[in-house]
Amino acid sequence: MQLSKHTDYSLRVLMYLGCHPNDQLAKVSDISARYDISQNHLVKVVHRLGKLGYVQTIRGKNGGIRLQRAPGSINLGQLVIDMEATVTPINCQQEGCILTGMCHLKPILDEAMNAFLDTMRQYSLADLMKNSPQLIQRFRL
Repeated sequence: MQLSKHTDYSLRVLMYLGCHPNDQLAKVSDISARYDISQNHLVKVVHRLGKLGYVQTIRGKNGGIRLQRAPGSINLGQLVIDMEATVTPINCQQEGCILTGMCHLKPILDEAMNAFLDTMRQYSLADLMKNSPQLIQRFRL
């Protein structure tokens, strides 16, 4: 499975915030600069993370973002499910497939997807933060 940029950026934002001092708010512009990714796209990602309760967003001149939950309580499998538009590998209901009703590909791909998600569910954001001193140095926090 290839994760969408939306999910990839979500993981990057959460890792950045996991290293950021919790008493300080982070700026989307700073995260965008550190990763060299589009600030406009990152704003959409952060908005979605805020709606889902992963991050707290504070608007205004002195606003910013921070983690809403402890890193250990942010499950990576659930994050993938929350951020991906679909976790269904193929759409067998699509018109024009001549194999409908006789193909065995979908159950195999579904099994593979479930194995991927089961593996991701075994980890949290805290697992991604095990080398936080190096991450903090890389982020220049």
